[in-house]
Amino acid sequence: MPNAKYACGSAAHAVSRRGFLAAAGATAALGPAGFAAPGSTAELARNQKRVLVIFLAGGVSQLETWDPKPGTDTGGPFRAIPTSVTGTHICELLPHTAARMHKLAVVRSLNSTTPDHAQGEKIMLTGRRPEAGIEYPHIGAVAAKMLGGEQAEMPGHIHILPGGGGGGRADAAFLGPQFASVPVPDGRPPTNLLRPAGLTADADAAREALRQSLTDRFSRSRRSAASEAYAASFAQAERVFHRADVFDVERESLKTAERYGRHDFGRHLLLARRLLEAGVSYVKVSHSNYDTHHENFDFHIEQLGEFDRPFSALLDDLSDRGMLESTLVVVMSEMGRTPRINDRFGRDHWSNGWSVVMGGAGIKGGAVVGRTNANGSTIADREVGPWHLFHTYLRAVGLDPERNFHPNQRPVPVADPRASAISEILA
Repeated sequence: MPNAKYACGSAAHAVSRRGFLAAAGATAALGPAGFAAPGSTAELARNQKRVLVIFLAGGVSQLETWDPKPGTDTGGPFRAIPTSVTGTHICELLPHTAARMHKLAVVRSLNSTTPDHAQGEKIMLTGRRPEAGIEYPHIGAVAAKMLGGEQAEMPGHIHILPGGGGGGRADAAFLGPQFASVPVPDGRPPTNLLRPAGLTADADAAREALRQSLTDRFSRSRRSAASEAYAASFAQAERVFHRADVFDVERESLKTAERYGRHDFGRHLLLARRLLEAGVSYVKVSHSNYDTHHENFDFHIEQLGEFDRPFSALLDDLSDRGMLESTLVVVMSEMGRTPRINDRFGRDHWSNGWSVVMGGAGIKGGAVVGRTNANGSTIADREVGPWHLFHTYLRAVGLDPERNFHPNQRPVPVADPRASAISEILA
């Protein structure tokens, strides 16, 4: 999906040749090789925890979603509507979600410190302020390592992107490439996932045996972290090869497909559910074009109209399958949008007083944390940062954010040690 003409045109919204080639290479090389973990999948234990992040790329407006301010100088044209939680109102653009707010918690007092696309996304996904000399892993890599481990059957960290967009393979930082995101552009299975038609099963097995023999011989003399990562990738690719059907949403019933909607975002959320159900620890689904410097209201009608029904279907589907209690669902952006409406009927970048929603595993449905003032121009109560959210995500799925990783034998806290979880929304 191309970026909309109303976006800001920053570098974060450009598709670089390097990024495209990296993503294409990552996906193609995956074939077998891009996926990193083992085999035929046992049924995911019902209590195994998983994380799903729905990333509204560009910066969704908090006033047109979770923190409406109708009747004020910043409120815009939309009404606030009641939800399934008494006293909690959200924007009328989300009627299906409103009926399910008892499954969700809202944080309305987020200060993410920077109104910049790239830095904002990094801060939101790492829960860290930028620091010289160290890169921190994204929540997807952390979840893949701590929930799935190195011997997970499926890749632990998958990113479903709209269109043919690429993905970042540096998001695992010091955790290593086996926990980096595997991009799935347009929700389509990697093109090299299946064995070529001209290659017989016997020939493929012989080829794999030769590769394994060479790998073993190399490892005996020159074993390194990189060679182990490659070996793990091939091993996982071999396992994923036998689960290629997981990527095929056409295997779902017509009723289920219709429930999510016959458009890209619905199909991507349905794929996310299939991947989580198959044992993937973390899936991120991006929904783009929220950078509404022009015609903010018209474009939020369009984008949220596309978001609302599939998202509600996802919550119902996870609940019906007994997965919602073990799946943390987070809806976030890299920033919010200014309360002030500019002269193009748009809203610009905003980081000081916007909203994030989460539900499912470990989350107290119906909770509302924090408050902005009457017109949303400042935080009035319980300011929190992405570092508090990061602690909260880990606590919600039963992980200890106060543990350390040990890259190069040096302890590095899993989450920012200066912060803690938002206890009010933890069940």
